Amino acid sequence: MLNVRNSKVEDLPEMHRLYDLGRAHMRAEGNTTQWGPTDNPDEKLENDIRKGISYVVTDETGKVCGTFAFILGDDPAYAVIEDGSWPDDEPYGTIHRIASDQVTKGILKAALSYCDTRTKNIRIDTHADNKTMQAAVRKQGFIKAGTIYVDDGTPRIAFYRKTS
Repeated sequence: MLNVRNSKVEDLPEMHRLYDLGRAHMRAEGNTTQWGPTDNPDEKLENDIRKGISYVVTDETGKVCGTFAFILGDDPAYAVIEDGSWPDDEPYGTIHRIASDQVTKGILKAALSYCDTRTKNIRIDTHADNKTMQAAVRKQGFIKAGTIYVDDGTPRIAFYRKTS
């Protein structure tokens, strides 16, 4: 059984380990540009923890096996979408920076179960080269909405999922 809880500063070393594993996995899959070596520095992660938008997924022993950020409200990167559209302008939450230990199954599903208790309208994006994540979000019922651009100006494929 996987559980989701707010991240703590004490979780930072394990969160960094998960992001390092994610980078290595992406590189092995041919995604050489997403999550460069300076992505997710301590300052950004600590800020997420202070804001209460950083989460870890733990297994039944309490071991951290996943991490993500979940932000309720408008995401500036999602204000402009190309090659598609959002289905509506209803309030939503956005999942960012999800990573796993590459062993434990169900990290995205656990994150979504938690996020579904906060909103029924969830958005997520990923790099065009991140085929693993694209398949994972589609498996969880996400629909491609179009292309958005993140802070550094690079494009991402944007998806949405609405539950009732």
